[in-house]
Amino acid sequence: MSLTSNLRPAVVSMVLFTALLGVAYPLGVTAVSQALFPAQAGGSLIRDASGAIVGSALIGQNFSGEAYLRPRPSAAGKDGYDATSSSGSNLGPLNEDLATRIKTDAEASRVADGAGPIPPDAVQASASGLDPHISPENAARQIERIAKARGIQPLQVAEIVAQNTEGYLLGFIGRPRVNVLTANLALDARYPKAQAKP
Repeated sequence: MSLTSNLRPAVVSMVLFTALLGVAYPLGVTAVSQALFPAQAGGSLIRDASGAIVGSALIGQNFSGEAYLRPRPSAAGKDGYDATSSSGSNLGPLNEDLATRIKTDAEASRVADGAGPIPPDAVQASASGLDPHISPENAARQIERIAKARGIQPLQVAEIVAQNTEGYLLGFIGRPRVNVLTANLALDARYPKAQAKP
């Protein structure tokens, strides 16, 4: 057998599989996802009342104003919540820097939201640093502060939190969670008079 007779099937196979798996398959998957799940395929973008894109339901943002739910800590990027630098802190449980940060965050939570048990997600960053959710317990701890800052009743804030709480996936997967961005946008939409900037 000559080199040419061996080379020809190899080149044809490479071109065929490149066209099939490198072009046709990705285009097909993209087309199907756009047709069946347009919002998710487009990044689960969230728009404000004016129609401007303010974020994604899948990527956390920092909110520091007293009138807002605060997300869990982030180690993504220099100031946290940097979608281009998604990562955890990679600090081990015995690391002094991690212990200091958790102690500082716990004290800040006590000052802002009062005494009582502090949910773990109020002081521990997620693996990606971009988790858009907090636990219902973390959200409940913040209700009094938000109500006071907005001049409304705690029950009104609790209602917004409940409306933005996602349950178990398929009834048994994961845990209930509150989307911080959608809850804060709902607070601004319903009770805008005491808005604070995120």
